[in-house]
Amino acid sequence: MRPFWKRSGIVASLIAFSSFLLLAAPVTAQASSTTTSSPAVSYVNTLANQRADPHIFKHTDGWYYFTATVPAFDRIILRRAQSIQALGDAAETTVWRRKSSGVGSGQVWAPEIHFIDGKWYIYVALGVANEWRIRAFVLEASGANPLTSTWIEKGIIKTNWDTFSLDATTFTVNSTRYLVWAQQDPSRSGENSSLFIAPLQNPWTIRGTAVAISHPDLAWERIGYKVNEGASVIQRNGRIFMTYSASATDHNYCMGLLSASATANLMNPASWTKSRTPVFVSNANTNQWGPGHNSFTLSEDGKSDLMVYHDRGYKDINGDPLNDPNRRTRVQKVYWKADGTPDFGIPVPDGNTPVRLRSAVSSGLFLRFYTGNSVPSGSVALEDTQFRIVNPGLSGNGTISLESTSNPGVYLRRLNGSQVQFEAGRNLNTAASKASASFNRRSGLANGSGISLEASDAGGQYLRLQAGGALVVSAASSTTDQEQATFYLE
Repeated sequence: MRPFWKRSGIVASLIAFSSFLLLAAPVTAQASSTTTSSPAVSYVNTLANQRADPHIFKHTDGWYYFTATVPAFDRIILRRAQSIQALGDAAETTVWRRKSSGVGSGQVWAPEIHFIDGKWYIYVALGVANEWRIRAFVLEASGANPLTSTWIEKGIIKTNWDTFSLDATTFTVNSTRYLVWAQQDPSRSGENSSLFIAPLQNPWTIRGTAVAISHPDLAWERIGYKVNEGASVIQRNGRIFMTYSASATDHNYCMGLLSASATANLMNPASWTKSRTPVFVSNANTNQWGPGHNSFTLSEDGKSDLMVYHDRGYKDINGDPLNDPNRRTRVQKVYWKADGTPDFGIPVPDGNTPVRLRSAVSSGLFLRFYTGNSVPSGSVALEDTQFRIVNPGLSGNGTISLESTSNPGVYLRRLNGSQVQFEAGRNLNTAASKASASFNRRSGLANGSGISLEASDAGGQYLRLQAGGALVVSAASSTTDQEQATFYLE
């Protein structure tokens, strides 16, 4: 989200380890709580450098529209492309610039673009030069093309209090359009911003009295600054899920989650349930710091939900994080749990986005990473079931390798015979060891819509997920064997 909250504080600590030699017992897969299926997506992170608070809108014309905060905080930019990846290199158009005086002469933060009732609108936070006076503001495009239109200033969104406000977003439920924004609650001294909601009379005017649905009342929301901001809404499974960001904008920045039934009275704070722990945080293993201020969009085929957010590729910042320009736009898939709630996992490593390998034997069974001599019991973290398909593989020659997402630099390899293990890439330093961690990608033996992975150093030997959960490399001659050797990418 906004770059202006300073941070110092806590991040979830991750276990460091130097080697991943795992047993001579077989690696096993295990049922995951995240089971609702959708196709794999393929993007490369980072999407756009030095672009924070990213917002991507997929329009009915098939184009994606992208806007974000620029480091100078002096203008509103737009890009458009027919794919998400192409936004990274798309031409950038400045559609509005900082004014010489009055509202809009100071900060220009976190624009969002929306298409409402046949017109384009931008919600943005604007400041006043030499004053700490920031308010949510609305612009309306004069024409059908937001990149070439003249943008008409509809003005400040007048809320029930004239206090610091920003990060307006909008969504519709049961034919009612709502506005959600962050604002300093005058009844809560010492807090920077809470989340408020109100129905809209038109895109720039709220109707009635707003209500607060979340305050920064949990420890992880109060590091550096006491902040709830940057809300974004995704609706699925008869429920409304609202992410938001909390704390200061250094490595402590993180995301929380509110949820409500789509049939509930959204103006009743009791209708909203708040996660007691953050749902998306910095990750030392993947070297992603301060993830937040996200938006949601859809993949090109419309089948997968995506989260767009910013973070930094380093933890330590000299001086005020506000002055550090290197928050960058990233994108990754949102997965859905069996109970209908979203699973955001962790900020994935830079490079190609990971996939999950779901067994053809069971819809809830996935290839997974773990350490130790036996399979851990209990639920499996999403990130432990995600792998980057490295192409070409470690041994080259048209192969692929599987790299762990939760532990980058660690690869699945075949041992002598049928056993497999995960091992750090630095230990795979010979041609033979690299070949043992490489596979030939084949069409699914049981179903051509899936894939099968043939050991590159043992022709006719396939990665198989057996009925008891053990993952082995062996021949796949029977129908059952072929099902065990077939995986679907998600």
